[in-house]
Amino acid sequence: MASDLEERVRAAFLDKLQMLKIPEREEDFLPSACCLLEKQRELAEVEQALLAQKEEFQLKMEELQQRRKELELKEGQLKKSILKFDKFLKDNDAKRSRALRKAGEEKQQAAQRVAEAERLKEEIAHLLAVKDKLQWQLERHKAFPEYLQKVLEKTEQFQGIPELIARFQALMATQATLAQRELVGREAVEEERARLQRYTEESSNQILQQNNRVAELQAQLEQAQTRVLELESSWVCIQNTAADKTLELGRIKLAALNLFQMVAKQRKLPADVPMEDTAAQLDVVKLCVMDLNDILANFRKGDPTPVPQPEPTPASRSETDPSQPPRPPGASLLSSPSNLLPALQPAGPRAGPSPLKFRIKKS
Repeated sequence: MASDLEERVRAAFLDKLQMLKIPEREEDFLPSACCLLEKQRELAEVEQALLAQKEEFQLKMEELQQRRKELELKEGQLKKSILKFDKFLKDNDAKRSRALRKAGEEKQQAAQRVAEAERLKEEIAHLLAVKDKLQWQLERHKAFPEYLQKVLEKTEQFQGIPELIARFQALMATQATLAQRELVGREAVEEERARLQRYTEESSNQILQQNNRVAELQAQLEQAQTRVLELESSWVCIQNTAADKTLELGRIKLAALNLFQMVAKQRKLPADVPMEDTAAQLDVVKLCVMDLNDILANFRKGDPTPVPQPEPTPASRSETDPSQPPRPPGASLLSSPSNLLPALQPAGPRAGPSPLKFRIKKS
């Protein structure tokens, strides 16, 4: 509100300034004091105009405030009248709806009364028909009271017809109870019979399953026994093979020891090699054989005579003859120790003295 007032005052002030007529410049300028007074006078006029504008604006604002209050008062009165009219319309609508609802209820009640009257008429007709039927049955059953009276006259157990009828009803109730019990008993017997049938079938299935299981276990047992026999046979074969291999190894070690002892005896070498160290013994024999081969090679260089070829060993014969069974490695060496020399002989002559010869010379 204050900002609008300031903007309006500023606009009025600018309009006032534009309305002022600026005097034309003269050729000769006035003194500065006169100019200052002129400006002060103009400023006073502008301020007076501004104050007048403010007073006029203030009056207009007060008038507007008064008109706003009057409008608000009229608006409140109009709202009250509208509310009253709305309430009046609502009351009229409510009265109209109540009247319509009441009229509808009265119509529905009238229709219900008509339907009730029709139903009562039908019920009266039905009751009349039932009455006629009962009257006919009464006429038809007139002989039964006479019969019951005759029964009472013949039997002294009952005092009157109602007592006889009560006894008959008690007997009928007892018969119905017994029939119900019999029915329950029959159902229980049927249930037990069904349970017995199910139990018999389940037992038969279980026996069949157990028989199948026994057959499977029997087959597994036979397979296991067969497997055990196969494994035992394999174990016996392995033991026999191990015994043969052990015997063969013993023979090889014994042959190697004999060769080592012969070489050591001929070469007069110290027997410082353990008896269990077959590899060291064979190394000594190999060195001896290589030394002999070197000597033989040197001898052949001086006297080139043909060297007789060695006889074929059993191993070579088995290689040439496929009908002969293969012999284990080392069997030819064990059969004839002299065959060990060609097997240990190197491919060509070796230059220089042998380590064994050097070792003998040094000793």
